[in-house]
Amino acid sequence: MEIKQAQELVDQWIKQHGVRYFNELTNMAMLTEEVGEVARIIARRYGEQSEKESDKNKDLGDEMADVLFVLICLANQTGIDLDDALSRNLTKKTERDSERHQKNHKLH
Repeated sequence: MEIKQAQELVDQWIKQHGVRYFNELTNMAMLTEEVGEVARIIARRYGEQSEKESDKNKDLGDEMADVLFVLICLANQTGIDLDDALSRNLTKKTERDSERHQKNHKLH
């Protein structure tokens, strides 16, 4: 699925099941909450914190999809074409960082 398709599917879902988009500030808070859930799983599963029994069955992919869903909602609400934005962002990173990481001795 392309990002543009994902944006259209989320928009259709909101219109069919969600009544309307939550406002941008609510979605920003929800995005922060969802990122926190991803961070919790990663900190406990891959980091040094012990994993609680209640966290062991959490699906990291599902939590990442929650982040993506809310991010797409925000993009749709604010008129952002994420295909275009990601393409421009990768171009920017390539121009800015094309040699930076290669020269970073910490990465070798």
